[in-house]
Amino acid sequence: MDIGMVGLGRMGGNMALRLKRGGHRVVGYDPGAAGRGAAAELETVDSLEALVAALPAPRAIWLMVPAGAPVDATLDLLLPLLQPGDVVVDGGNSNYRDSERRAARCRDAGVHLLDCGTSGGVWGLQEGYSLMVGGDPGAAARLRPVFESLAPAPDRGWGHVGPSGAGHFAKMVHNGIEYGMMQAYAEGFAIMQRKESMALDLAQVAKIWQHGSVVRSWLLDLAADALERNPGLEGIAPYVSDSGEGRWTVAEAIELDVSAPVITLSLLERLRSRENDSYADKMLAALRQGFGGHGVRSG
Repeated sequence: MDIGMVGLGRMGGNMALRLKRGGHRVVGYDPGAAGRGAAAELETVDSLEALVAALPAPRAIWLMVPAGAPVDATLDLLLPLLQPGDVVVDGGNSNYRDSERRAARCRDAGVHLLDCGTSGGVWGLQEGYSLMVGGDPGAAARLRPVFESLAPAPDRGWGHVGPSGAGHFAKMVHNGIEYGMMQAYAEGFAIMQRKESMALDLAQVAKIWQHGSVVRSWLLDLAADALERNPGLEGIAPYVSDSGEGRWTVAEAIELDVSAPVITLSLLERLRSRENDSYADKMLAALRQGFGGHGVRSG
């Protein structure tokens, strides 16, 4: 197929390369000259107008731009250039409610918007991407060759999961689960690291768990690699960011009256990791001193 890729950063650039290597013609555009320059293997253009002109109708254009305002800004520029029957795919981590709204806007212009939750990170170029597609089933079927090339294999790792918003909703929950899994691994390895009398080789334990264990996973593979390279995790600050999907998952669970304590606590632990000078912990120490006469440390 002929497909345009808007956004040639770490994810978008690798996805474009995987599509090209899968036999598709990919025309890339990035608003930054550095992004276009980094995509040396790709056919690139310097404007959205040139991108649209380079693609035969009905067009397929994949957006890999940051979630939020950048997606709307890109659609503001792109929609007037498109024709009825064209398909736009939002492959970023957009909020599913935004995807529902944008799909309605695109429908008014005769354009299909597919929301595609995309998982795979920096390993996607080599291993393939997990793709959760929401939107019009006919438009999704037309782009089947694209999804098959991006996925780990044509018959697995991707699927049309429901109406507009469904793809990003599924990806949101996927990332919420990821928060909980990562937190459990982190706590388990912290317990083993603290038990100094056992003198455990944590990289060895992780490698043992990689085979036959019920807790084996790609995240465990990444933990094993990290521990082998840097057993003490020196040089890594205890500060954990979040990109929004965990918060959205927790908010959705509350709205739906679904108990999700593990995902919620994993999000709160990420927030706690950023408190270099915790007022709450100071208050706890003061209260313990107040009712029990417990000592406090100066600081």
